[in-house]
Amino acid sequence: MRDLLHTIGGFAIAGELETEAEAGLWLDEHPDGCDLAVVDLILAEGTGMGVVAKCRQAAPSARIVVFSDYATPGIRNHCLRLGADQVFPKSEDVNALTDYCAALAAGQAPPPMVAQ
Repeated sequence: MRDLLHTIGGFAIAGELETEAEAGLWLDEHPDGCDLAVVDLILAEGTGMGVVAKCRQAAPSARIVVFSDYATPGIRNHCLRLGADQVFPKSEDVNALTDYCAALAAGQAPPPMVAQ
């Protein structure tokens, strides 16, 4: 993810966290500390779903995207209900995630989510 965002440009990595607890602590210590959160659902401990919900609460103006191999339609809908703005399956939508991030970096509205 770091390489992808570096290639696009316009992003500074604020943190890379491996567990739900680490992410929750970071969000508590850095309210509104990010403009974009890219969350995987499978973490070393805990789940990305908890991170999505905590991020939406701690940083209401942030864009939250889920990028995961486990983004089935049901999981996708659940992530959206928790506050994610977009959900991208890793195996299918790397280009869609790249387009989304490039639009944000350029100050443009990101592409609309495609219904699945």
